[in-house]
Amino acid sequence: MGSLVYIRLIGLTAGTLLQLFWMVVILGYRRQRNFERVFFFVCLALFLFYAGSLLALNAQIYYPQPPLGVQEFAIALIVTGLCLLPALLLHMHVEFAETRGLLKDKRWKWAILLLFYAASVHLVIHSVPIRITARRFNFLLPGESLGDGFQWLFSLALFWCATWEFRFRRNALDRPQRYFHGFLTLVFTLAFLSVIALHIARVPLGSETREAFGVAFSLLPIAPFAALIYLVYRHNFLQIGRQKSLVYAVSATFLALLYLSLVRRVSGWLEPVLPPEASAAILVFVLVIFIEPLQRVLGRTLQEAAHREMERVQRLSAEIQQEARQGNLKELVNFIEARVKAEFELASVSFTLLDPSKAELRLVVTASGERPQRVSEAVASQYFPVRQKQGYVAMLRAEPHGSAISGETRAALEFLCEQLPGALDLCRLIEEKLRLERELAERERLAVLGQMAASISHNLKNPLGSIKTILQVQMENPELPDSVRGETRIVLEEIGRLSAKLNQLLQFSRPAVRVGSSGATCEAGSVIEEVVSVLRHEAERRGIELEMQVPEGVKVAAAGDAVSEIVSNLVVNALEATPRGGHVSVSAAANNGACAFTIEDDGLGIAPAAREKILRPFFTTKAQGTGLGLAIVARRVAEFRGHLEWESPVKNGRGSLFRVTLPLERGNEAKK
Repeated sequence: MGSLVYIRLIGLTAGTLLQLFWMVVILGYRRQRNFERVFFFVCLALFLFYAGSLLALNAQIYYPQPPLGVQEFAIALIVTGLCLLPALLLHMHVEFAETRGLLKDKRWKWAILLLFYAASVHLVIHSVPIRITARRFNFLLPGESLGDGFQWLFSLALFWCATWEFRFRRNALDRPQRYFHGFLTLVFTLAFLSVIALHIARVPLGSETREAFGVAFSLLPIAPFAALIYLVYRHNFLQIGRQKSLVYAVSATFLALLYLSLVRRVSGWLEPVLPPEASAAILVFVLVIFIEPLQRVLGRTLQEAAHREMERVQRLSAEIQQEARQGNLKELVNFIEARVKAEFELASVSFTLLDPSKAELRLVVTASGERPQRVSEAVASQYFPVRQKQGYVAMLRAEPHGSAISGETRAALEFLCEQLPGALDLCRLIEEKLRLERELAERERLAVLGQMAASISHNLKNPLGSIKTILQVQMENPELPDSVRGETRIVLEEIGRLSAKLNQLLQFSRPAVRVGSSGATCEAGSVIEEVVSVLRHEAERRGIELEMQVPEGVKVAAAGDAVSEIVSNLVVNALEATPRGGHVSVSAAANNGACAFTIEDDGLGIAPAAREKILRPFFTTKAQGTGLGLAIVARRVAEFRGHLEWESPVKNGRGSLFRVTLPLERGNEAKK
């Protein structure tokens, strides 16, 4: 056999195993993305070509006259693989461009691909029967046997792929990828020029030179696929690099297959000297010499990998601890999700806080009060519990890009989850400390505001009272002109409104007194009826329907003026928030030792931006409001150990509902 035959034999064997290697890796990786799917079929097409060429070459070596069935099967494999390759190569580059955001206009994508796939399928259907029937096929230069249609289609696809690779090089994320795409640009350019020179321009070459050129062209894809292994392993290209256990397992399997193939070849070469069984036994026994060095290399590699992962986790834990010192648990959860996803290069990460007294973890992850849903074992393996002595405190779900999380990543995530309880406790403690400091500062601020409000109100009430008295005396003067009388009446109304505002300031600044224990009681129904009767005229003036439904004989453990103040503030707010033609309802009901007052309106509701602020003193959305109404309500309710809750919107995105719950009088409670 000549040297060219040996080169073809080694190259075709390497090409076949290399494509098979990548198909197994992609199947094991199982990432749900079109690029990986198309990449698998590109490898399959090249595998068919290399496998068919290797089958035909072995038949020529071992048989003086190759069997007809073997030759026809080899031709079918080669033709099918080559005819599908142009469309698959173009499709792979288009999908990769889409993952990188380089495909701006997608309208032409499927039109071009449909055209190429239609041409490729037509070539397969048309060429396979013809080449098998003709029984003449150029295995060194199969493009010559496939005709001009394939040659033009293949050259156009190669040119397009070279153009895409040039764009990928310019937009590469890092230097290794830039080098790789530059290398692929060179490979596709050489392939394009080779097709043009060999099949379209038909450059005159000697037979041996032409054959050598054809062998080099057929083995050209081996180089980029071999370089891709290095890029995936060292630089995590396509996010496959995190699946090192998968790459190791597939690599070991294929090295074993290559060695067994070598054993068979060498046994055949040494058959004139030694029996094939003896040669195979010697070559297998030689492996014993490499066991100890291989063990040392693997041990050192695994140790280095473990150290890298532990350093990664320790660095990430330090960052999480630093973020925990900010005292914001919600931001800490978001930070953990973002950093774990970025650090371990995962598809998605979710971090859920659990109640330690209720959380459970079985084959499915569930919480007390929720209906458990059984999940697949693959999904369950993505959950990593965070637990303390009292139980599970959080759950980390890490979803990989591929089918499973690699062993080293799983160990690192488990170690990280052991560090997270300390960060969560630290964040909660600092958050509680900050909350108490904010409450203390708020109380100090309100105390100062209360003192200032009391001083202002006291200093203004006496002058206002004097002015009001003088104006009322002037109103009784029969000689007062009508125009002046009208203006004086307006001034009196404004003084009354100003006095009401000052009274609110005085009420708010008055120190809270726990009168709930002093025996103060009132009948809830009569107080509510009195408030509604006073405000009904205002409701009619605004064109609002005011309804009331209260029980009789229900006594609450609160002073009558306090209940009146609570209900009047809430009803006034409801009337001001309800448009003309609207509806406001006031109701009360006694149940379980308490009386609940409910005031509901069908206005526009409370704006989302104001929902957390409506109970704060001096916060208002009204043009002439003081922002003390709801603050006074909340304060008076708290004085009598009651509870205030509200809801907005209530129905159809509109309306507000406020519910005040006050304890019943002890004797009244016993009757209920």
